[in-house]
Amino acid sequence: MLRQCAVWVLKRTRAGRGCRRYGSCSPSASGDTGEARAYFTTPIFYVNAAPHIGHLYSALLADALCRHRRLRVPGSASTRFSTGTDEHGLKIQQAAATAGLAPIELCDRVSAQFSQLFREAAISSTDFIRTTEARHRLAVQHFWGVLEARGLLYKGIYEGWYCASDECFLPEAKVTRQVGPSGDPCPVSLESGHPVSWTKEENYIFKLSQFREPLQRWLRNNPQAITPEPFHQAVLQWLEEELPDLSVSRRSSHLHWGIPVPGDDSQTIYVWLDALVNYLTVVGYPDADFKSWWPATSHIIGKDILKFHAIYWPALLLGAGLRPPHRICVHSHWTVSGQKMSKSLGNVVDPRTCLDRYTVDGFRYFLLRQGVPNWDCDYYDEKVVKLLDSELADALGGLLNRCTAYRINPSGTYPSFCDACFPSEPGLTGPSVRVQAEDYALVNAVGTLPKLVAGYYNDFQIYKALEAISSCVRQTNGFVQRHAPWKLTWESPEDARWLGTVLHVALECLRVFGTLLQPVTPNLADKLLSRLGVSTTERGLGDLYFLPRFYGHPCPFEGRKLGPDTGLLFPRLDQSRTRLVKAHRT
Repeated sequence: MLRQCAVWVLKRTRAGRGCRRYGSCSPSASGDTGEARAYFTTPIFYVNAAPHIGHLYSALLADALCRHRRLRVPGSASTRFSTGTDEHGLKIQQAAATAGLAPIELCDRVSAQFSQLFREAAISSTDFIRTTEARHRLAVQHFWGVLEARGLLYKGIYEGWYCASDECFLPEAKVTRQVGPSGDPCPVSLESGHPVSWTKEENYIFKLSQFREPLQRWLRNNPQAITPEPFHQAVLQWLEEELPDLSVSRRSSHLHWGIPVPGDDSQTIYVWLDALVNYLTVVGYPDADFKSWWPATSHIIGKDILKFHAIYWPALLLGAGLRPPHRICVHSHWTVSGQKMSKSLGNVVDPRTCLDRYTVDGFRYFLLRQGVPNWDCDYYDEKVVKLLDSELADALGGLLNRCTAYRINPSGTYPSFCDACFPSEPGLTGPSVRVQAEDYALVNAVGTLPKLVAGYYNDFQIYKALEAISSCVRQTNGFVQRHAPWKLTWESPEDARWLGTVLHVALECLRVFGTLLQPVTPNLADKLLSRLGVSTTERGLGDLYFLPRFYGHPCPFEGRKLGPDTGLLFPRLDQSRTRLVKAHRT
């Protein structure tokens, strides 16, 4: 999906003018790989704590990409989207013991919280996987057997630093000392700041060191494999360093909550190997059909797990005779009022509270509009209210209200376009011409908007796509304000032609905005398009014609009755509701 090829197709009229149509040359939704299928994944989320807005942000990014692909390539059979929960490992084992629960009880409880959140947030996943499922255990043990059969696993003494919080081993260079609660210096991970302990065990070890050059070749030959670009460069920089072999099991006497090594119950498979294989489990691995989905895969991940997905996972796949994923899309984190979210600070934002206060579509829009993958983004309540009131309630909702209100559109229809009032050639004059130069700029901006938005989705820049849509909404409001249709009357023939044209152009712009907003605000977009009388079969991207009358084509909506008025598109959020969210958090 992220490298789809969008094109403009010109349809000729008898006069020789072209009508812009948004379509696609569709090599695949997964990119320029020639694959017919696309598979999107979020990380599977660790169940040691309840979900927060960072988890929801990962899911929303994947959801928007997947929904955009479905609008481009109709039919559910060619697109899959998985999310789920990671339920094994020492951290889960310890958290369950602290809570006085069996590990599976803790997993059931927290996994249900993630599943419920994603349902409430309208995440359109096709699979929710749990690593405690039997299908996943089968896939992991088969994958292990393939690595073993290919001579890539050996048993040896593994000695080094281990971080239980991050579930990873660390070289000496990645460990530093910080003053602990007792006042003494304690070893911690240089990257995460979490405590580490020295570990010496006999484990199974994966020959990761053999894959340094193959990984470098993969990344250099595929400059879009990891996006945004700074993360691609960071992985190449890591690969300039020594790549030691990787311990891929733990003593079962120390870690019993996991999948046993096949044929050796004294060892438990390393939680990251276990977790990463979920991406194969979902598409049916080890059954042969999984190859029709792999590697047409886009992983959407947070920057904190980049090394596992960009080094360990591709190396394991290459070791198993499989290709690396098509693309790894990396995003940064959310802070709260400039501070990192943490339980100790008491500033962890409950995403379900936000969905309730700001509506599902409102909070989806906020996170995807404000979230920038390249750097950390800041959350605070006032920012949400200001953005949603400005862009959804006032700009977009106000525009729709203006153009559909009974006073200005008493017939409740899609009015006719008059090409004498709005000729397709700029600079023409005549008694009926009322168009201004800025109006042609609007037509060009909205006409090219679908292609621009597609490019931003290709480049994993959904926030820029929403910025571009918002800019065109402002331009359209300027167009309506400039021509003040409320000052015109339907009783005057001259006024009526221009009044109808102004409303026609504005409604056409709204139709484009509603179509393009479907991946981000599905319910709001449905409400907008239904108000315009656009049927569910007329909402795809493949046949999105903008203002066909301007190009000499008939418009299927002209003269059509508008849909029912169901009230404000997006009610304004008041400050009292913002204070309620603050009170809830404190």
